[in-house]
Amino acid sequence: MEIEKMTFKEALSRLEEIVKELESEKISLEESLQKFELGIKLSSLCLKKLNEAEKKIEELTRNADGKLLTKELWNLSAFITHFHTLN
Repeated sequence: MEIEKMTFKEALSRLEEIVKELESEKISLEESLQKFELGIKLSSLCLKKLNEAEKKIEELTRNADGKLLTKELWNLSAFITHFHTLN
């Protein structure tokens, strides 16, 4: 599957698989470098999608004056990362 077409969940899942593979030390240096490069691309995609989600949430929580309806109590990226570790 093309990286840009992956969902956040798909990209994060594949990234976790890559980390496990790299930690296993059962792959060659060349394969490790290829997987590392793919991991960087997946990480960038996840960050992009998190930023898009955060922007959308901010748009949805603004009133007619453009002010946020609630104080920003948590960082979306940290929340999603924490939520993912619970599953």
